[in-house]
Amino acid sequence: MKFLEKIQRGFNATSATLASLVKVPLMSGAPSSRGDASGTVVVMGNGPSLRTAIDECGDLLKRVPLMSVNFAPLTPEFFEFRPSMHILADGLFFADVKMENVEKMWQTLAQVDWRLTLFVPTRYRKDPSLRSLPSNIQLKYFNLTPIEGFGPVKKFLYSRGLGMPRPRNVLVPAIMTAMREGYTRVILIGADHSWSKTLWVNDENLVITVQPHFYKENEKEQKRVDDLYRNIRLHQIYESFSIAFRSYFNVKEYADSIGVQIVNATPESFIDAFPRQSLRELLE
Repeated sequence: MKFLEKIQRGFNATSATLASLVKVPLMSGAPSSRGDASGTVVVMGNGPSLRTAIDECGDLLKRVPLMSVNFAPLTPEFFEFRPSMHILADGLFFADVKMENVEKMWQTLAQVDWRLTLFVPTRYRKDPSLRSLPSNIQLKYFNLTPIEGFGPVKKFLYSRGLGMPRPRNVLVPAIMTAMREGYTRVILIGADHSWSKTLWVNDENLVITVQPHFYKENEKEQKRVDDLYRNIRLHQIYESFSIAFRSYFNVKEYADSIGVQIVNATPESFIDAFPRQSLRELLE
């Protein structure tokens, strides 16, 4: 049985590797060059625990480079902490017809008056919204192409910015981008990923999910999520969760191979791939 399992794993890895090699020329564009940063960066996920991190360690967060994600520009904290980097990965932000909160997010980004690097997938480099941004915002591009298969092939493609572990959540491209920028220690906060706590099935067999963030929820955004999940079954959601959490182990494997430390400073986070330490201990 073990022999057959080994053959099956080898077959799966070979298939995944070949599929990845086909995806790259079809899906990947020319990424921006590597950055010349060093030291520590804090990636700010939008999970509810980010509020605690800000309240308890806001003074320390203002001393280090910060990377924010997704709808963070719509919060007062974005302008208070003035992150030096922001990343967008979801196609929602680049749709031809943009939702009200997406339009507001772009309008808010256009008001940024500090030096900010905005990371955008290569496939959206010609999006009209990018032309409205001020000159103090530098644009850099990355590839969302999901790469799987044999370790050496994955490392080769990751290192050249041609793809990454399957980006089920924006924190995957955020971490990979931070490493490509040159940072040698990546600290995660607001990375709760406790989605299963707010997931249930109602009497109509509809999956209900509430995805809390550190900021006040937008009713229209919650309606969008409800509509999105209306035709999704529970097993599909858990399969998606599995992809997300497995991707972090691929991220860690790559980080270890290039000497980068990733530390999860999110209390009670469901991510089990990275070592944990308190944010104050890490930054003091």
